Amino acid sequence: MKRVLLKVLSLVVLLVLVSGCLQGQTTGKATMVVKDLAGREVAVPENVERVVAAGPGALRIMVYLNATDMVVGVEDFEKQHPGGRPYIMAHPELKELPSIGPGGPGKLPDLEALIELKPDVIFMTYVDAKTAQDIQEKTGIPVVVLSYGELTSFEDEKLFESLGLAGKILKKEDRARKVIDFIKSVQEDLLRRTENAESPSVYVGGIGYRGAHGIESTKAKYPPFVVLRAKNVADELGEGHKFIDKEKLLEWDPDYIFIDEGGLKLVLDDYKKNPEFYESLKAVKNGNVYGVLPYNYYSTNIGTAMADAYFIGKVLYPERFEDVDPVQKANEIYEFLVGRPVYEELARQFGGFKKIDLSTEEAENSLPTSP
Repeated sequence: MKRVLLKVLSLVVLLVLVSGCLQGQTTGKATMVVKDLAGREVAVPENVERVVAAGPGALRIMVYLNATDMVVGVEDFEKQHPGGRPYIMAHPELKELPSIGPGGPGKLPDLEALIELKPDVIFMTYVDAKTAQDIQEKTGIPVVVLSYGELTSFEDEKLFESLGLAGKILKKEDRARKVIDFIKSVQEDLLRRTENAESPSVYVGGIGYRGAHGIESTKAKYPPFVVLRAKNVADELGEGHKFIDKEKLLEWDPDYIFIDEGGLKLVLDDYKKNPEFYESLKAVKNGNVYGVLPYNYYSTNIGTAMADAYFIGKVLYPERFEDVDPVQKANEIYEFLVGRPVYEELARQFGGFKKIDLSTEEAENSLPTSP
């Protein structure tokens, strides 16, 4: 009889563990076990009310999930550099929250600040399992690692997995599904519009990468080009962010050049020093240089990348994008993802969608060169 009872008890315990519903030993709160993007099993409260998000892109995911009312602290980076990132522009109230540390690429949160704020969960990006576990043990607060994946197109399984995981923890599963479906629908629309299209050769310069850079900063497999089936001359370098020698740009001599306006000021400064280099490029001579909104700023501005893609599509394939107003489309994207149409505000800061004459263009703002 005792053996039977022991087996039954063991089975009950096993079922409780498998379901992920545990009783928190120290807090007394019901918890569930989730697997984060670093492969760690983390026990988080079943009812989360207070969160913080640390690291590039982490707060952006909270905003996409309509979870701003749960955020109880933000990094100083969000307060000091609010321009250029639609999620914080749409929610300026987040800048008024207490600090959780300096923020910025490679900088960890302030553990004392985290302990004082008592969030139920700390969401983090761009940290390894060991670092996440260390922060969790020192603060006594569950740390859940999220990921952006590689973002070679808009459909990135790691990003979708992160949205789904955060959505589950925050009881925002329905919103997470809607965000994922929205991103997929944009990609499908762009791919459908450009099917069997003949693309000119293209290049994007001025891409932000841990700060602002000039014309030599580019991206192979740049998502807006990928979904538009555009011939990115930098794709021969592989994929991901690349710094090229400017002579390589002369060798490629693309038909169209797009400049990420986060680095436009640096490009214009360089033009003044060496106009001959730029004027020898086919795209400059033919007036085929265009500005797009900042793609990377504290990780990828996914909404901006999609908005940029519609503008680039309109430039490269005007007939196929005849029905698209890129500004209206940008505002639709921002309104859905961050809750407010912020294109005009971004355009005031950086210039917006337009043709650029390097000899006369002026740029007041750029991304910070060393955030």
